[in-house]
Amino acid sequence: MNDKILILDFGSQYTQLIARGIRELNIYCEIQPCTKPVNYEPSLKGVILSGSPFSVNDNNAPKPDIKAIADKLPVLAVCYGAQLLAQQAGGEVGKSTHREYGRAHLQNIVQDKLLATINNGSQVWMSHSDTIKKLPDGFDVIATTESIPVAAFKAPASYAVNPLYAIQFHPEVTHSTDGRQLLKNFVTDICGCKQDWTPASFVHETVERIKNEVGNKKVVMALSGGVDSTVAATLIHRAIGDNLYCIFVDNGLLRKNEFEQVLEGYKHLGLNTKGVDAKQLFYKELAGVSDPEGKRKIIGRLFIDVFQEEANKLKDVSFLGQGTIYPDVIESVSVHGPSQTIKSHHNVGGLPEKMHMSLVEPLRYLFKDEVRKVGRELGIDDIFLARHPFPGPGLGIRILGAVSEEKVKLLQEADAIYVQHLRDSGLYSQVWQAGTILLPVQSVGVMGDERTYEYTVALRAVTSVDGMTADWAHLPHEFLGKVSSDICNHVKGINRVVYDISSKPPATIEWE
Repeated sequence: MNDKILILDFGSQYTQLIARGIRELNIYCEIQPCTKPVNYEPSLKGVILSGSPFSVNDNNAPKPDIKAIADKLPVLAVCYGAQLLAQQAGGEVGKSTHREYGRAHLQNIVQDKLLATINNGSQVWMSHSDTIKKLPDGFDVIATTESIPVAAFKAPASYAVNPLYAIQFHPEVTHSTDGRQLLKNFVTDICGCKQDWTPASFVHETVERIKNEVGNKKVVMALSGGVDSTVAATLIHRAIGDNLYCIFVDNGLLRKNEFEQVLEGYKHLGLNTKGVDAKQLFYKELAGVSDPEGKRKIIGRLFIDVFQEEANKLKDVSFLGQGTIYPDVIESVSVHGPSQTIKSHHNVGGLPEKMHMSLVEPLRYLFKDEVRKVGRELGIDDIFLARHPFPGPGLGIRILGAVSEEKVKLLQEADAIYVQHLRDSGLYSQVWQAGTILLPVQSVGVMGDERTYEYTVALRAVTSVDGMTADWAHLPHEFLGKVSSDICNHVKGINRVVYDISSKPPATIEWE
């Protein structure tokens, strides 16, 4: 079993970045809400407390007993965690006299284990409105900044059984230039973690776990052609072979020729897959429905109905396979209570409850880029691994307003031209996700000497690591001009193309 670091999430926007930084050191870690008790299993080697939008002086602020944790394991308290430790140990935390946000530089560094090899002047990122005004008795400052007398500190050996460190900056963001080194110092030198969590070790352990969990029973799984479901299915297949039954539903909202291409790809992977053509059922139910959430719910409900009907044709199936990944899991659990629904989640909703099966989710604790690394370890072709993410409701939410078969065909043609140009120009791999949106507006145009009144499409392309945040891709003007010209010339019904230059936040990647 691999060594593990636990990150207690107090609601910081940066918590996932802590996890990513540790994972990139080939050390396994998990995030859990700070309100959940710590399970001190043998593989757990240390705990990190995240930052938070709370103030430690708020009445409703979460306040787990940090000393109790440090009596069991080494602890690194970040930002809010540092202030909570100071308060709990008898120090004083209050509002900063000036704003502590943005870049700062460490000074007076004590070359302790946490800050080993980090030099004075190292840039760090601050993001807090409270500050530590008085350290608890016996605690030692190990770094300051030009404006903060307590940027990093440690508890005395008499306070807790294990090393207990705290920092008022965020080492996990790229603006903290030695932040990854600090995290490495904590997890390797202080916690003693071995850096042996690799794609190869993950594949071996996951296949063995599925073998033990499933045995000779059957698993049914819905495939989408995307990275997550394909990698998950390949892992399950490696464990149980043809006892995995895969179903690929054509909801009529896929990309051009995608149904046939994906089925052929799955045949080459050796997956036992049945394709189901349900296009007309989806078109009928979606007719006249314009509300985005309404469309998502119809598409999700019909998908479940079709999948369940096909799955019921199989005998003695005990498990349901899913391609759930870690951001799906994290976003479903909120430090603040039930999260606000931005959009219904298509991948993880509905099926387990309706089908009364046990879940097999081999990717449940992986980020998207880690899923791709595991896929390469499994030998899966880039035709699957390099594909851009595609929303579960498909083109149903890239057609703004009501969906019809005619609009789907228009959008498929325009999108195919856009994506092919991205591939031909070498830009496809530089973009995290790209797609075409059919707008519910028609505008006047001129084709030859004739006046037209046709649809407008918007091109969307973003750069990102995992979709949690995204910047619009700065595609060359000449490229965009050629795509626009080809769409307008070859897709009858579209006479105008625009490009979306919104980032996430404030926008989302999809328009609906």
